[in-house]
Amino acid sequence: MNSPETSDRASTALQKKEERLRDGQQAMSEYLADKRALHERTAKLRALRLARDAANDQTPIVRAKKRPA
Repeated sequence: MNSPETSDRASTALQKKEERLRDGQQAMSEYLADKRALHERTAKLRALRLARDAANDQTPIVRAKKRPA
């Protein structure tokens, strides 16, 4: 019933499944780190822009978005 060939295939399939799981976890952690870094850079740039505008005593002009017809 359980030949060595069947056992080897099952073992190989299990190893591939575990490898895909590890790759997925690593990809997700990299994605989250990139997302966090982007958020931090955006916040830093926003703070710098607001400080610059406050120093220049300028209020940024905010234009309303056009509504679709």
